[in-house]
Amino acid sequence: MLLRAAVIPDLPALLDVQEAGAVRALAAIFPQDVHPFPRAALRARWEAELADPDVAVYVVERTAGVIEGFAAVRGDELLHFGTAVATWGTGLAAAAHDELVARFAAAGAASARLRVFAANHRARRFYEKMGWRPADRWSRSSFPPYPVLLEYRREIPAGRR
Repeated sequence: MLLRAAVIPDLPALLDVQEAGAVRALAAIFPQDVHPFPRAALRARWEAELADPDVAVYVVERTAGVIEGFAAVRGDELLHFGTAVATWGTGLAAAAHDELVARFAAAGAASARLRVFAANHRARRFYEKMGWRPADRWSRSSFPPYPVLLEYRREIPAGRR
């Protein structure tokens, strides 16, 4: 098992992982000189999600105490997912993703959904490789410059439910 329930003391390391990945992967969407990583706002969001009984927040660990990723789920929605830049291309994200799908299945979900930045082509390729498909719905991020988020859906195989 790679996923474990996150706790408040995990937030500094979780945010370090999230910030490094966001700065690297989303620089064209959120230029750091104009829209720097909103660490305080994201910490507050993580704290609220940890306090929300409807949200399951996880950290990804291969070695106890070494946080290499994060995820958050509410019902049938994958709210957040990412792994440390140093792990990109190693299969860690795919393995953690498979655990998340298994959790959706265990909860009885027939399908799951997520939102991804339209201009985050790397993430979109990953999700499409993992079986997610565009749902022809979009929204905008709550963070300036308010880029477009595309909704994706994934069926949960009946044998896994």
